[in-house]
Amino acid sequence: MWLLYSASDTAVAKLMSELTYESSKRAEKLPMMSEMLIKLESKAPEQAMELLKEFKEYSWKPLSSYVHGGIHAMQRHGKGYPSDLLEQVLKASNGVLLMTGMLLVILSGDSRYSGKIPRVQIKYSDCLPPIKLPHSVS
Repeated sequence: MWLLYSASDTAVAKLMSELTYESSKRAEKLPMMSEMLIKLESKAPEQAMELLKEFKEYSWKPLSSYVHGGIHAMQRHGKGYPSDLLEQVLKASNGVLLMTGMLLVILSGDSRYSGKIPRVQIKYSDCLPPIKLPHSVS
């Protein structure tokens, strides 16, 4: 999403170049997730931004801990995974996939897909993060 809505031409060129040792080193200097989110603000679709910010706030650090062998991975390996935690992680993962679907609909430019993602979100709400209703205007 960052690449589509707010990446600089230089960043796009880094990511689109042939994969070599040198191009890999240049790509390491791309912005981190927090900076990408700041640059996306008011440029990307609002609903997708809300999902991204929520994912970052509640899931980013714990999931990074699992991936990189932090306290979450070590403790859960020894003590097991509470079912509530497994459900939360599964819903967060499904939410990221839903957001990817939203972006694919946008990228397709095909109006036949308009409105399908919200219907999926409602139909499968039991296995997705809670639906955030738009703020009402008084």
